[in-house]
Amino acid sequence: MSKASRMYRHAQRFGAFNPHCKNRKLQFHNSFRYSSTLLKPWPRSVYECNGDYRNETFLEEHIGGPLYDEQKQLPRLPIPSIADTIERFLPTALPLARTAEERKALEAACETFPAEAKVLQDRLKDRQQNEMRESSWLQSWWNQLGYLQVRDPVVYNVSYFFHFKDDPTIDTVSQNVQRATAALFATAEFRKKVCSGQLPPEKIGKNKTQLCSTAYKYMFNACRIPGEGQDSYRIYDPSRCTHAVVARKGHFFSIKFVDDSGESVPLNAIERQLEECIALAEAIPSSRPKLGLLTSLNRDDWAVAREKLCESGGPKMEEALDMIQSAAIVVNLDDARPISKQDCGELFLSGGVQCGDNRWFDKSINIMVAENGKTAVLGEHSMMDGMPLVNYADHVTKVTYADVKSRFGDGLDHVPDVIDIFAEAIAAIDNSTIDEITRKAGKEFKRCVDRQSNTALSFHGYGSEFMKASGHSPDAFVQAVIQLATFRLFGEQVGTYEATQVRPFLHGRTETTRSVSLESEAFIKTMGPVPKWDEDDSTTRRNKLDLFRKSTAAHSQYTRIAAEAKGIDRHFFGLSMLLETDEMIPRLFEDPIFNYSKRWRVSTSHLTHPNFVNWGFGQVVPDGVGIAYSIHPRSCVFNISALAETNWTQQLNELLEEALLEMRRVIEAESFTDSKL
Repeated sequence: MSKASRMYRHAQRFGAFNPHCKNRKLQFHNSFRYSSTLLKPWPRSVYECNGDYRNETFLEEHIGGPLYDEQKQLPRLPIPSIADTIERFLPTALPLARTAEERKALEAACETFPAEAKVLQDRLKDRQQNEMRESSWLQSWWNQLGYLQVRDPVVYNVSYFFHFKDDPTIDTVSQNVQRATAALFATAEFRKKVCSGQLPPEKIGKNKTQLCSTAYKYMFNACRIPGEGQDSYRIYDPSRCTHAVVARKGHFFSIKFVDDSGESVPLNAIERQLEECIALAEAIPSSRPKLGLLTSLNRDDWAVAREKLCESGGPKMEEALDMIQSAAIVVNLDDARPISKQDCGELFLSGGVQCGDNRWFDKSINIMVAENGKTAVLGEHSMMDGMPLVNYADHVTKVTYADVKSRFGDGLDHVPDVIDIFAEAIAAIDNSTIDEITRKAGKEFKRCVDRQSNTALSFHGYGSEFMKASGHSPDAFVQAVIQLATFRLFGEQVGTYEATQVRPFLHGRTETTRSVSLESEAFIKTMGPVPKWDEDDSTTRRNKLDLFRKSTAAHSQYTRIAAEAKGIDRHFFGLSMLLETDEMIPRLFEDPIFNYSKRWRVSTSHLTHPNFVNWGFGQVVPDGVGIAYSIHPRSCVFNISALAETNWTQQLNELLEEALLEMRRVIEAESFTDSKL
């Protein structure tokens, strides 16, 4: 019998890793006991959130500190006028009309919309000024209908990943343990700042505009909970919950990673606990059910399965689930060795068939570490958008293993016990019950993974330096290129979404920047469905450059408007929410081009960070593509997602590179001509 097997058998017999034997239970709950002057205990140990930020706002006052001090002074989310919204909408939809009749019908519906929607606008203003005066008129609708009520699996549909640069200071023997140790140490540092309110609030722009911090309450010790019809979000008092969860080979273990003051336990304590998790996972019989895949199910199916688990497993199962839900984060020690951006992207977005059971997709944060040290974070999107997680990831990527070792080193003779979270709970359940639900989850997950395609493109032809030198905003430059590439992919322009944050407003999340415009339409139609290689003709070339410049300028202007929360899509959404039963629906809401224009066949988002290798998310409609991109000084990275049956990811990979090179040829041809004059 191996050493790991003997250790596991001993643990099962004497309760050393058993969370529910009396001695261990007392020991575990003592570790939750509050003793810090920095982390105030919450009035209750856990709160169930239904998607309305107002319900947990009192915690910001309770926690205090710079992170939340100015929350009440933030401006409220504005409501654009109907006239402004229609004026901004029409140029984004007209290019999508296929016939003159469709254009005429759309224009007619826009003409009558102000009168038809006046009562809806009045109701929306009333909601803003009364019911939601201390919040955002949008947020509860958005959190619930946009996330918690969506029944699709969170995998591909909600989750997103950030792939970090390698840590050059880890050795080749225990790369995963060392990288995970550094990540946990950095997490402890950042978590303490967040949970004590001492983290400085985010600020952007030359004027240092402060951003809303409400999402930080849902970052640590937080978990989405499945429910039939609508999920909830549970957030746990961080002063009581000092553990993290480690996943290995589809099994979950609890480790102590901070002390009662919120400081990280010593380096050697983290490392030895991680090593013990690996040894225990190796020793667990292969027949032991793996419950992580249940979190990848359709939300109603997961809710039913969770209810069955709790009914069959009783209090032991409920305590086991609660231990995962209340953990600061989940660290996934994957037994995979991905090398390329492509391989890493597939592993980090879903876990793939090999490691998908090694996730708890409902957790707000999963830190994924492969055997070779490749590392990423997986974010659950429901209550927290990406930028707060970028702030967290920024800190994690700046803390190397060597840095932690040199600053803190070893310091603990006694290493806390590791808890095999589901050991007793699974043992108490009838095998047929648990096998049935896990088998179904496994089949559904494999089908989901097999249907999905993700491709990573590393473009080294140029980056933001060239784009700026040619007189364009890098983001607008890439968006124009995406319009050209997707036009060539689909044979027409389609609804295109770029996420723009509106967190300068209280409880603000995002607004849509629409990339389709009359200017982008003129540009792509001039460029054509295939390259024309006619840039040597000065008249043709300058016409292309002029249209390209107008397209990027229009996109930049729309982005500025969206960032001021004056975009059109959230406004239309708010108006539609206030229609009453049997009330006449405005013609525009039933117009096919109106609805087609907000069907996001191309969903895009831009994030550039010097310590991120890649990042990505799934497409938002079955016949669409998702494009995450980064624009570095001399290169660009794209992560493209779509259903595998379409073959669009590889095709779009080629078309994006083609369009990027084509624009360089056009720009350089003009620059060369100018230099000779």
